[in-house]
Amino acid sequence: MDFNKIKEMGLEYAEKGRNAAMDLAERGRTQAKIVSEQTKLARAQRQLGALVYSLAKGNEENQPLVDKYIEMIGSIEANLNALRESLGPAAEVITHDLDEEPAEGSGITIELTVEKDKKPDPDKKTCPQCGAPVSEDALFCNKCGAQL
Repeated sequence: MDFNKIKEMGLEYAEKGRNAAMDLAERGRTQAKIVSEQTKLARAQRQLGALVYSLAKGNEENQPLVDKYIEMIGSIEANLNALRESLGPAAEVITHDLDEEPAEGSGITIELTVEKDKKPDPDKKTCPQCGAPVSEDALFCNKCGAQL
């Protein structure tokens, strides 16, 4: 065998190894995104449940806000499906224990409270749409559903 043939084969194997390593790294990033999206999904589902419970407990309805949560959950599920499809059929599906609490700072947090006949405190954040008091980290108003 001549030296050029051996050199050519070595370069070919090196290129295949580099491509395999890059593919593996991309799959790892995609799997990390899947875990992150699963955490967001679990949190959004818990928040929707808490919202529905608090609304029912207070004999109130706020269908636009419930619909926003359902839309957000649908969007997260669509992202998850797209990420899983990008891994291909032979890829191992990541599972995440959705019963465990997600890490602080991952995803959104919405404070869900229903308060009746309470005057707004000037030191607290209020909804610009309806004037209802809202928590400092809320993304939507619990009363009218306006985005904050």
